[in-house]
Amino acid sequence: MPRIKRGVTTRQKHKRLLDQAKGYRGRRKNTIRVARQAVEKAGQYAYRDRKVKKRNFRALWIQRINAAVRAEGLTYSQFMHGVKLAGIELDRKVMADLAMNEGETFGVIIKQAKDALPA
Repeated sequence: MPRIKRGVTTRQKHKRLLDQAKGYRGRRKNTIRVARQAVEKAGQYAYRDRKVKKRNFRALWIQRINAAVRAEGLTYSQFMHGVKLAGIELDRKVMADLAMNEGETFGVIIKQAKDALPA
């Protein structure tokens, strides 16, 4: 059986790894072993932070809605309860955008939510 030489595939793997580590500082960009660790850790951070980004945006939308609603004399939780009772099916992203850019339209939603709340 002939002997197998693996230099080509190894070089391809190393080249792909070093391309992923491009822009890193120190030995992380040009030493295979260190670059592999750096790229693996970067992937872990990227995976985690894709989830964190969703959390952060939801928190931002809630803050924007809360600020707009408090100007009308409601709290965020009261407003959301009123929205559910009124049957308004807008998500927080859209409501935050309305609160920021179209105050009159959002004012109508707030009024509907207020009217739906039990006195």
